[in-house]
Amino acid sequence: MRWRRYGEHAALLDCDSLTQMSAAHATIVAARPDGVAELVPGARTLLVVADPGSSALDDVRALLEDADLTRPPSAAPREITIEVRYDGEDLALIAETAGLSEKDVVDLHTGAEYTVAFTGFAPGFGYLTGLPEPLRQPRLESPRTRVPAGAVGVAGEFTGVYPTPSPGGWRLLGHTDTTLFDPHAERPALLTPGDRVRFRSV
Repeated sequence: MRWRRYGEHAALLDCDSLTQMSAAHATIVAARPDGVAELVPGARTLLVVADPGSSALDDVRALLEDADLTRPPSAAPREITIEVRYDGEDLALIAETAGLSEKDVVDLHTGAEYTVAFTGFAPGFGYLTGLPEPLRQPRLESPRTRVPAGAVGVAGEFTGVYPTPSPGGWRLLGHTDTTLFDPHAERPALLTPGDRVRFRSV
């Protein structure tokens, strides 16, 4: 892990892997060091923002130097179930690429437990890890100009749900009516890093 200053009151951690980033993020969240204003996880990075004048960055660095970052610390994460209609435009393509039937694809996707590794791309969009190997497929060669809100897709090692209409190149499995982002809600984003997610076919 490489530690880089990021302005006056922040540090950017360049991690060796998504697992190391997730472990570092979970370690800091569990310890709750005084003065940590914000944590912004990414696929291989973690931004730590500190309150001006605090010792938070030094405290976090010392915390991580003594931590086991090969896996996240045990905790009691939130568990979220998202109901999905598996009628996506790319379901047949995903099944063909995986060498499976469409039913097998649905069974694999609903049978796994996922973890929100980080959020990004759009408000409320969570990158979920835990995707079964046969469903880890490349993005579309030509991205769509508009993907509807609630579309459930896969790309690489991730699965996720588009919270709002947007362009996108993920392969689409289906659709959910679950609201992923509501700017007027007390908690605007349904998903936050560390949450556990399951999909249920309806």
